[in-house]
Amino acid sequence: MGTPSERARLAERVEQLLAGGGPLPIVVAGEPVLRRGTERYDGQLGPALLARFVEALRVTMRSAPGVGLAAPQVGVPLRIAVIEDPAPVPEGVRLVRGRVPQPFRVLVNPAYEPVGGTRAAFFEGCLSVPGWQAVVARPAEVRLTGQDEHGRALDEVFSGWPARIVQHETDHLDGVLYLDRAESRSLSSHQAVTERWSQPTPQEAARALGFELP
Repeated sequence: MGTPSERARLAERVEQLLAGGGPLPIVVAGEPVLRRGTERYDGQLGPALLARFVEALRVTMRSAPGVGLAAPQVGVPLRIAVIEDPAPVPEGVRLVRGRVPQPFRVLVNPAYEPVGGTRAAFFEGCLSVPGWQAVVARPAEVRLTGQDEHGRALDEVFSGWPARIVQHETDHLDGVLYLDRAESRSLSSHQAVTERWSQPTPQEAARALGFELP
């Protein structure tokens, strides 16, 4: 929860970030804030400041662009993330990956647990690891609990690509990067993924680069 002085310093830090206007700077791998984990949100920012912070996360995510952004990625160690995915992909990719549009939503104090034992592996990237992607095998379906920005309870099952997004963003709040869960031999530049591994599944990449799929 933090002492009153710690809470005040955190709020001051957020105020300073927001003072610049526009998209916030995104922290990249190597910065300790991405590895320390976060503290649960329990009113540290207050309703008005929280609303401004959430809006800044939305602006930053869309500007990047990305489909999710966690507070530590802008240097704030609070258990808050945002997601949104218009899913502008071909029908074949949509069907294979289960990538369906997700409206903008705020995840406060989220946690997830697998539903069933099915796992799915696909290339994944991160705004905090620019220029690279790697294959990550994740539970194909998860139950996500937490709250929204208004304190309303969240208890929902996500599957397909939305399940991957909420896992990725919640992992950030625990100090985990997607690379920690990735097949290391699959690590590829964005250019290589675009030119070689843009198929709906990573099967060709697995054969060529020498890694196993679930």
